[in-house]
Amino acid sequence: METVIYYFTGTGNSLAVAKKIAAAAGDCRIVSIASVKDMEEINPGKGRVGIICPVYFLGLPAMVGSFARRINLSQSQYVFAVVTLGGFGVSTSLQQLDDILKEHSHRGLDAGFGVKMPGNYVLMYSPPSEEKQKGIFITADKKISDITGKISRSEQEKIPRSFFLRLLYNHFYIKHISHIHDADRHFTVSDRCTSCGTCAAICPADNIVILEGKPVWKHQCELCCGCIHICPVKAIQAGKETEKRARYRNPSIRVEELKQNQK
Repeated sequence: METVIYYFTGTGNSLAVAKKIAAAAGDCRIVSIASVKDMEEINPGKGRVGIICPVYFLGLPAMVGSFARRINLSQSQYVFAVVTLGGFGVSTSLQQLDDILKEHSHRGLDAGFGVKMPGNYVLMYSPPSEEKQKGIFITADKKISDITGKISRSEQEKIPRSFFLRLLYNHFYIKHISHIHDADRHFTVSDRCTSCGTCAAICPADNIVILEGKPVWKHQCELCCGCIHICPVKAIQAGKETEKRARYRNPSIRVEELKQNQK
């Protein structure tokens, strides 16, 4: 049975998980959600379907929510999701996705999972040290192996629910998503910029254009912060605090792979 995995990523964590599941499961095709963002309807076919994405403020990235409203799962035999996160929000993000799919595709998730990865929301904090990251990846790999086995057997996995986290979701996520697309108004670029165009090439929202040698944001941001993290000379900031914070890219994902986000 073929498995189609749709992923959304900014700094590579969710793509890394998608690749590991695909390699272990076999007969698997990986598709960037950014590459189908303009399609009115997505039809994955009859096999298994997976959705892999990060958790943003206890919920889904805006683009993933939009994707979930446009995917047609009427023929799909098994549907699963994996959310990656540095903190918490597995239950709320999976519940959100399950609810959207049930409303728009008339079938929800058969299974949902969470995988802890290095948190890297640079607007609020630095990613963990490389030493701590190694421990996180070891634990994540064990979790991914367990998830892959369940997916291969098409096992049902109840979607976790938390009343307390749902209350937090109703406050933090709704506030976050209400201004997500123009959050890039806080982004700036310094004279260190070399006009390499990496930020524009890796942006999953196609939100950056290079004008007169500098990036300009188009206010359709997903706030993945990929442009801040992946800039090779650390020229992009979002206020004074990000100057002091370390940058992050999943070590198993090359920049060239992130450049395939839109394709």
